Amino acid sequence: MNIRKNLALVVLATLSLGVNAQSIRWVSSTENNTWKQTTLKLEKEALTTPVLNVTGNEEIVTFKAWGTCFNELGWDALNMLPRKEQDTILSQFFAPDGDLQFTIGRFSMNANDYARDWYSCDEVSGDFQLRYFNIDRDKTTLIPFIKAAQEKNPDLTFWISPWSPPSWMKINHYYSVVSNGEYNKLDPKKDYLLFEDSEKTYENVFPGKLTVNDYLIQDPRYLQTYANYFCKFIDAYAEEGIPVTQVMFQNESWSYTPYPGCAWTPEGIIRFNAEYLAPTLKEKHPDVDLYLGTINTNHYEVIDQVLSDPRMPETIKGVGFQWEGRQILPRLREKYPNYKYVQTESECGWGSFDWSAAEHTFNLINDYLGNGCEEYTFWNAILADDGVSGWGWKQNALIRVDSKAKTATYTPEYFAVKQYTHFLTSGSKILAFKNGMDDKLPLMVVKNPEGQYVVFAGNFADENKEVSVKLGERYLNVSLQAHSLNTFQVK
Repeated sequence: MNIRKNLALVVLATLSLGVNAQSIRWVSSTENNTWKQTTLKLEKEALTTPVLNVTGNEEIVTFKAWGTCFNELGWDALNMLPRKEQDTILSQFFAPDGDLQFTIGRFSMNANDYARDWYSCDEVSGDFQLRYFNIDRDKTTLIPFIKAAQEKNPDLTFWISPWSPPSWMKINHYYSVVSNGEYNKLDPKKDYLLFEDSEKTYENVFPGKLTVNDYLIQDPRYLQTYANYFCKFIDAYAEEGIPVTQVMFQNESWSYTPYPGCAWTPEGIIRFNAEYLAPTLKEKHPDVDLYLGTINTNHYEVIDQVLSDPRMPETIKGVGFQWEGRQILPRLREKYPNYKYVQTESECGWGSFDWSAAEHTFNLINDYLGNGCEEYTFWNAILADDGVSGWGWKQNALIRVDSKAKTATYTPEYFAVKQYTHFLTSGSKILAFKNGMDDKLPLMVVKNPEGQYVVFAGNFADENKEVSVKLGERYLNVSLQAHSLNTFQVK
């Protein structure tokens, strides 16, 4: 009787598991109703032609980590809030059980456009020995910000890139690439250095026309000093208990900006990375990976010229993309499949803080991960008021602080990010996706380390959409509400 009873219990448990395996946790967010939770079941038949068909054996890439950036203006915004609320926000960003679960941090070497103003770690002209190098300013801003995050997750790892070298290392002897009478003091005559055929500078930050000059002085003494500068920076942060595990030589080589920036040619990129930065890192920091990035141009021929150099496989481990670089990511990954690919900066918008920004970010995440990026890094996690930089650019953030009321608002974009980060964990395999840039219906299917399917779906049209997705032998059938963000976790 005991044997029969045990067999019956096993059968019942198996049947119960089979039923439970069809249960789905559905989390959805719309503009006026975020993080709404319900349940449904997988079904035996599709209600409409499946948008995606997944067997479970596909794999685009194994996802690694989510990250965000540490900027001075973000630190200032956080410190406007009461201490208890600061603690809550840091937990939501970085704690392993928080909303967003960031495990990677990015910060700039020298000032970026969300620093309070321009500075570098060595503005002493001609200091080739870097005798006056220091991170004293960072000890008052970025380092306290990072250490506050490390209290929530001591296992955070970090990567760096500069926006501009020290001004004395550049051909225009200034931190920006182009002049702007309102926001910087660069002599407009030096704008000629960019193209050499006109004094006109650019029509927008991301121009179609590309520089003819490297703005870092291409003399061997400058190139080697700058490579040494990277290593001194890594050393200085290591002394503060902040490990830098990855380096990219430049943020947005193809942004010709009135804020900190540096224009590069393909020849200069190859020269500096292959002949100076990579060998110096290998000697002094062999445990630090060098990636090519951050790529923000859609000029495929330029990046192909760099990657096709025979020294590149020994120089870089991976490639990082943001902004217009997303447009050439699939083509480059197809031609150069042996590199790691990462997304390096989510698009910041124009200070709208609205639902359309949330939809755009949801779409970007789908597109980058579906095209093989194993990491995704967000830009401004927190900003005050209109999110304006010291150089006049209004940008979005995940949390917006009212500087007068000393209160924080979780923006629509925060919930777009949470829809992914709360369910897409390290080690998950991205199986299939559908780009939503044209039809406003982005979809992605992953399998988490526990073997569960997770489906991410957005509907950014003005009407509801009936959607079916085949998962193995069963179907997810659902009506997606207009302008909604959705996550389905199969239990």
